Amino acid sequence: MTKRNHRSFTPEFKKEIVQLYEGKKPRQEIIREYELTSSSFDLWVSQYHDSGSFKEEDNRSPEEKELIKLKENQRLNMKNDILKQAALIMGRK
Repeated sequence: MTKRNHRSFTPEFKKEIVQLYEGKKPRQEIIREYELTSSSFDLWVSQYHDSGSFKEEDNRSPEEKELIKLKENQRLNMKNDILKQAALIMGRK
């Protein structure tokens, strides 16, 4: 088994791959011809059908989006608490 180097693909390339598939070119032929992994191919087809976009943020579930917001709120609250503590300490001096 050979290890593949990580490659990145443009959204235009991904769209062309999906269009080949929708044009009835066989899945396995596309994967073999372009040396893709089946998981990448399946992900691109799914993303294109779900949102029309290959950007991660456009393909998040509502739960994932909410979790990201909650984590950001938690981070900001911690930062706010640190600043409040610093202001109290500086005010005592």
